[in-house]
Amino acid sequence: MMRRDVLLSGIGALAAWGGMGATPVLADTVPAPVQDPGVARFMDVSHCLTDRTELDPAVGAALYAGMVQATPERAAQVASLYELKATKRLITAAELAKAAEKADKSLKDAIHDIMVGWYRGVAGGKVVVYRSALMFDITKDAIYPKTYAAGGPFYWTSKPPEVARPTGLPALSPSPFVVEPT
Repeated sequence: MMRRDVLLSGIGALAAWGGMGATPVLADTVPAPVQDPGVARFMDVSHCLTDRTELDPAVGAALYAGMVQATPERAAQVASLYELKATKRLITAAELAKAAEKADKSLKDAIHDIMVGWYRGVAGGKVVVYRSALMFDITKDAIYPKTYAAGGPFYWTSKPPEVARPTGLPALSPSPFVVEPT
């Protein structure tokens, strides 16, 4: 038997013995994860505003944290949006946006931040998520972010498929155009 074998056997036995002794203590002392009620409200409002039933809760928590860190009043505004949605039983994004803007003009900025967060993956001026940003959902079956030539040779020479013209109306009043630095 070599020294290496003895050493590895000893380390393995120590790990097994130490792990058994520590398990009951850890099981009793580790608290269950508690979800921030602000994140839960943010996710509920986000489901309504994006018209999506499936949104990643980890991304939502990161977006909410980034928004609140950059603009602390966003926490109260998200709570206001949640209460408005619940009390008026608003279902669609357009209904919520119109009711929010009518109730408090500052909620328009909160809605804008939520939508920018989910679609661009940016919260508080920082990138929170890139590849999973909702702006890439339209093309996810054909092209992924930063993979420009996924269509094969000369794919750009064929006629693109027809796309139906959108028929919806804007839910919010026009916002000033802001050119962001790149």
